[in-house]
Amino acid sequence: MSNKPLKPGQSAPASGQYGMFGPRGRDTGVERTVVKGETLPPTLQPGMTFKMVDATKTKGRR
Repeated sequence: MSNKPLKPGQSAPASGQYGMFGPRGRDTGVERTVVKGETLPPTLQPGMTFKMVDATKTKGRR
């Protein structure tokens, strides 16, 4: 999976922790947990993006 920047409102390609990055690509230290298929939440300021920083390691319920 590539770690390209994702915009708010896009569907999450995988479950995990998504870090919020500023308009110039700087890490803000803010993370959100998002489940695969959910839409990414709004950012704190316009122009910010998300990148996965820690993928979920479990397969979920069986």
